[in-house]
Amino acid sequence: MALVGPGAVGTTAAALLYRVGHSVMVCGRTPRDAIELRPDGADPIVVPGPVHTDPAGVTGPVDVVLLAVKATQNDAAAAWLARLCDVHTIVVVLQNGVEQVEQVQPHCPLSPVIPGIVWYSAQTQPDGWVRLRTQPALVLPSGPAAETVAELLRGAGCRVDCDPDILTAAWHKLLSNALAGFMALARRRSGMFRRDDVAALSRRYVAECLSVARAEGARLADGVVDELVDMFSNVAEDMGTSILTDTEHQRPMEWDIRNGVIVRKGRAHGLATPISDVVVPLLAAASDGPG
Repeated sequence: MALVGPGAVGTTAAALLYRVGHSVMVCGRTPRDAIELRPDGADPIVVPGPVHTDPAGVTGPVDVVLLAVKATQNDAAAAWLARLCDVHTIVVVLQNGVEQVEQVQPHCPLSPVIPGIVWYSAQTQPDGWVRLRTQPALVLPSGPAAETVAELLRGAGCRVDCDPDILTAAWHKLLSNALAGFMALARRRSGMFRRDDVAALSRRYVAECLSVARAEGARLADGVVDELVDMFSNVAEDMGTSILTDTEHQRPMEWDIRNGVIVRKGRAHGLATPISDVVVPLLAAASDGPG
């Protein structure tokens, strides 16, 4: 199998699979001798390289591709997918958002593409290794391709649920992703949600996002608002998120697939999104400038 995108999310999945004996070819933009995962409370896992940087230099196709680049990098990953995929290759898209399949499928039209909803906190450290702060957990759709991947990952110690209502599962995660955008705007970690004013704003924002999710067909209960805000309030104060890491390092942010999608889908359903109408332009400007 191959990993395309050895960031925090991809390194976690690849390292867990390598630990139980699977061979993982690592593909990325930066040449490295190895990638390393350090789960809290467990031994480090080093996946030997090299990290390949030229699609022409690898042999394909492979059985499984873990695509873990940011959604903003899908076009840049197209050459990897062309090299690694054929009709028998399962492509697991470990990305944020609810549009993974429609964005990735054109780059590997013969392959089954399945979304992977990530529910673990992994953070790349300044020295390049990845810290896994929570138990690894994923949600995949139902179906034969997803079950094949689920069995691989379960055997590697990852909790995997195959949910026949993947649309609802994806929107559930998106609401979490959208709320995490507040951290990028404030440049603060999760402790900020312990402020009463931030928690109140967060509830209004998640409720706004929930109305769009339901219009798209997600079957989410009212309780998801308190669930997600409480989740952010109760985790360790220094817990971060990828969109905060991106803004701290002045990298482009996934503002459109995490937050802009609320405005786009809301407009299509004739729904007002007043908080998003403020949040999204600010995130876009923080990500893309000018200034």
